[in-house]
Amino acid sequence: MIAPELIGLIGIAVLLALLGVGVPIGIGLALVGGVGLTVLLSPEAALIKAGVVTFDTISRYELGVLPLFVLMAHLCFAAGASRDFFDAAARFVGHRRGGLAMASIGGCAGFGAISGSSLATVATITSVALPEMRKANYAPGFATGALAAGGTLGSLVPPSGALIVFGIIAEQSIGKLFAASIIPGLTQALFYIVAIAILCRLKPELGPPTVRAPWRERWPALRGIADVALLIVFVIGGLFIGWFTPTEAASVGSVAALLLCWKRGRLTRAAVAGALETTLRTTGMIYIVVIGAILFATFISATGIAAALSAWVANLHAGPTVAIVAMALVLLLLGSFLDGLALMLLTTPIFLPITHDLGLSPIWFGIFLVRTMEIGFVHPPLGLNVYVIQGIAGDIPLGTIFRGIIPFLIADFLHLALLIAVPALTLWLPGVMA
Repeated sequence: MIAPELIGLIGIAVLLALLGVGVPIGIGLALVGGVGLTVLLSPEAALIKAGVVTFDTISRYELGVLPLFVLMAHLCFAAGASRDFFDAAARFVGHRRGGLAMASIGGCAGFGAISGSSLATVATITSVALPEMRKANYAPGFATGALAAGGTLGSLVPPSGALIVFGIIAEQSIGKLFAASIIPGLTQALFYIVAIAILCRLKPELGPPTVRAPWRERWPALRGIADVALLIVFVIGGLFIGWFTPTEAASVGSVAALLLCWKRGRLTRAAVAGALETTLRTTGMIYIVVIGAILFATFISATGIAAALSAWVANLHAGPTVAIVAMALVLLLLGSFLDGLALMLLTTPIFLPITHDLGLSPIWFGIFLVRTMEIGFVHPPLGLNVYVIQGIAGDIPLGTIFRGIIPFLIADFLHLALLIAVPALTLWLPGVMA
């Protein structure tokens, strides 16, 4: 008789192998979870469990928040909001050393609050900002490094798709997760801006200043983002102060984004149909992933791996900080060859019970997990953001982009250490909401 823990380890190894050969993450999770439950229980029990998980997942009211926020994002894209945040930031700080790189960080933060996706953020802002930085003779590695790092903000600032998925599979309040992400998101952007300032101080040729924009150009740029910024503040602010539930906030945001399209003269049948089609495609993919993740989490729970690891950590008597640092190292290692969503869905069923036993907040763990996951978007060898940028700027070698990432990776590690050392940065705002 094979021990359940060994079956669990075999399941994890099989999942990693499936992901390595290109099996979609949702299919891999569901396949390993279903077969694992069949081995542990019985074919009949596994089939019943799979049916119950699927029905419970797709019938959850909270899951409606996901397609609605995705629809809001694509309606904002249709309204032409893709380059507005970068343009406004460039008008105000572009004349400083490294100013366009700083503007790209601001553009990523603003656009991330629309898209909720790291890859969408980096692709959009790179297509807008990189030509401007090239025109200003920015060093290619420095420019692309700033863009790759800034793009990760899309996974953290609300309404983050990663936090929505975590909230669903971990059964945590999405509103509190959004609140918890605000200060880490702001401090992350600040760390990147400080890194840019230090680099340009040491090597001014990395980011030469551009011509100062007169105020007659700055005010129109601000007016250009006023309607989108108002939409974001209304939707996310209303969620925080209790006007809306997360699903209601997403619904209001979708209607407001539709009005934004109308106001900007972009409300056409083709634009709405395109937004709806992309939303349905994205939502269908994510639903499969979520169902697979819950099935896999059920399998992992049945094996007892999480309980065994938790007991092992407790027996070390090393304290929560050492355990969290060990988790961070494992996440960074796995992030070298897994994409962010796969990393989250693989590790949450294992690590979340351990953090609970250590007395740590699951809300804090969600932010820690997404923040660590973000680093995987830029560090080699996977670094999906880097490959997105290289696809846009094909003449810039991957090695140049990865070298440009190094200072921002240092900023990432320092910021992650700050979040571990000072949990209040994450937990203060959700505490105010409670």
